[in-house]
Amino acid sequence: MNNRLSRRRMLRGLGVTMALPWMESLLANEGAGKSGSLNSAPTRMAILFSGCGYHSKEWWAKGSGAEMELGKVLQPVNEFRDRMVFIRGLYNAEALKGNIHSSQTGNLLSGAPLSSGGTIRSGTSVDQVIAKKLGRRTKLPSLVLGCEKANPSVHKNYSMLYSSHISWSSPTSPTPLEVYPSLAFDQLFKDEAGQGDRSVLDEVLEDASDVRRRISKSDRQKLDEYLNSVREVEQRIERAGQKGELQGWRPTLTEPNIHRPADGYPQDIVEHMRLMCDILVLAFQTDTTRVCTLKLNNDHGTLRFPHLGVDYMIHHLLSHSDSNDWLKVNQFFLEQVAYVARRLDAINEGERTALDNSMIMLCSSMLNGNHDATKLPVVILGSAGGQLEGGQNLDYSGNSDRQMCRLYLSMMDKMGVHLDHFGDATERLSEI
Repeated sequence: MNNRLSRRRMLRGLGVTMALPWMESLLANEGAGKSGSLNSAPTRMAILFSGCGYHSKEWWAKGSGAEMELGKVLQPVNEFRDRMVFIRGLYNAEALKGNIHSSQTGNLLSGAPLSSGGTIRSGTSVDQVIAKKLGRRTKLPSLVLGCEKANPSVHKNYSMLYSSHISWSSPTSPTPLEVYPSLAFDQLFKDEAGQGDRSVLDEVLEDASDVRRRISKSDRQKLDEYLNSVREVEQRIERAGQKGELQGWRPTLTEPNIHRPADGYPQDIVEHMRLMCDILVLAFQTDTTRVCTLKLNNDHGTLRFPHLGVDYMIHHLLSHSDSNDWLKVNQFFLEQVAYVARRLDAINEGERTALDNSMIMLCSSMLNGNHDATKLPVVILGSAGGQLEGGQNLDYSGNSDRQMCRLYLSMMDKMGVHLDHFGDATERLSEI
């Protein structure tokens, strides 16, 4: 086309900036993919976490490729078997030296030693190492989301901040965790605080119309679909706010003359998680960031799941059983992973989809609710822009060198960040 637009072209309005999705009409001004092509979409990495592990008898994979068989926990991601890497047997040696939960989670993404006694010292996590190297290329270096608030207490001589954060900006600073969808949405699009309730789309419509006249017909459809997605997320956040669902528990009256509401998780956890998943997708779709962590719950967490008919016991207590209710909760978390993968796979980026250009890793702090951190559960979806072979079923249980940080070195390579060592690892995983 005669009128080329920069890849970094933004839709702008009063206090609002919206990065455009990848389009064939747009000429990139930076190399983003492994191939080095200016029109390559960037490689992204998302890490999703759910605490307390999974059903001990239903977390497994047999075979490889499109014929891989999966245990019941993994059934929600069954459609992505040919683009999935199932990994078993990796571990963090430092996580075995402390107590349970906090000391098994605080170094999950770093492999670093942890301080006990309520003091805070861990290690910079892999997502933040990448963010510091690549963050200048995007509006946000990283996006750190959660669906359960941090717990500042102490458990068995270790700070519960370890079990509430998987992302660490420095050894002594957990990365600020955004649990409110409206504020996470604002991070993507608003430039200034206090902009009021006006839709971000209303602010950029004039700029969007100008861009729309200068792109191809197919890209106009892509732009319209993207803007509709933004509008839909905005409206869902507004509706949830009006119903008081996403802001935590509030008394229904100001006068203390009624009984406290019945125990149970006080917000619509289904809508909360879906909104956070949609915000993750929007962040990648617009190249607002290329690194995201989404903590679905805390390790030693207190979420309840009444929508599953499981409202008699909190997440942590459920994890100590291999019951059908625990399986339902596990599958609910895997459904969030499948939802993110499905949404990304529907976004075309030339020869690949946004899922193909991403690595979506699901991990936990232990294999099962009996605190087994000797063989951590890991699943990766996507091919990192063609750099990662899918359909692999990898078991490192018998290896002497099975540090989790070897996986992170391999993942960092695919993001264009090359280190000689990370945590307790100096070698990559050759299969990754």
